[in-house]
Amino acid sequence: MMPRDSSDADDRSNGAAGGGSRWSDLDRPPLNTAALRRGLVREGGLWTGVDVVQRTGSTNSDLVARATAGQAAEGAVLVAEEQNAGRGRLDRVWTAPPRSGLFFSVLLNPAEVPVARWGWLPLLAGVAVATGLAQAAGVDTALKWPNDVLVTVGGEERKTGGILAERAGNAGVVIGIGINVTLRQAELPVPTAGSLALAGARTTDRDPLLRAVLRSLEDWYGRWRAADGDPTASGLQETYAAGSATLGRLVRAELPGNRSITGEAVAIDGDGRLVLATEEGMQEPVGAGDVVHLRSA
Repeated sequence: MMPRDSSDADDRSNGAAGGGSRWSDLDRPPLNTAALRRGLVREGGLWTGVDVVQRTGSTNSDLVARATAGQAAEGAVLVAEEQNAGRGRLDRVWTAPPRSGLFFSVLLNPAEVPVARWGWLPLLAGVAVATGLAQAAGVDTALKWPNDVLVTVGGEERKTGGILAERAGNAGVVIGIGINVTLRQAELPVPTAGSLALAGARTTDRDPLLRAVLRSLEDWYGRWRAADGDPTASGLQETYAAGSATLGRLVRAELPGNRSITGEAVAIDGDGRLVLATEEGMQEPVGAGDVVHLRSA
């Protein structure tokens, strides 16, 4: 089933948590779909369509299904005002009150780039999100390897965004992005979470924030694709390292198979892997897993 646009009459009853009109939380107005399309979809540009739905389980699941069915082309953008089954890495659940953040997925298909370099796409998305938010919201951001976007709240690093990449068969890769924008302290799902509002953002208007992130993503994707996915030639590897909150710290990498490695994060290699220097004098590249920041190195 194709997702419904935000103009569907039977979706207008979807308001803030607890029900009511979609305008019931005046601090969280709905996105302006028409304005987003005017600002993002242009001839020769990456973005080919912008759809906004009031509620869905997961924009990633929806867009993967549309792409594999041949119902979405590269550059499709699917945004939800509310997700009730949003997913992060390692099957973690991502939930937030309606219209409190940006929850969206995009379809990319860099067919001319060697598939071996596609692993850079989640890191590229992280750089794009951090760059776009810094420009539009005026907040300092940092990237926790591989896919968390951090802001500072009360002197502490807090996660305000996450990225999930999923293959969509021959149609390419769907990149899902979730950003907490106006979450209040009492609404945070865990103490380590944050939001742009809590980080002192100069604006929490989601329309310009979404446009800024998507324009940044278009820019970085274009650079990377023009360099045939080479992370050095495109500047992606250097930029990611410069914005990393993980490099230079003592971390524990929790790997598949209940294995873990502890060491100093010393580099991001050419494949986008995190390189740890262990106490045994070994350098261990980590390509998948969960990373816990222990302390500054």
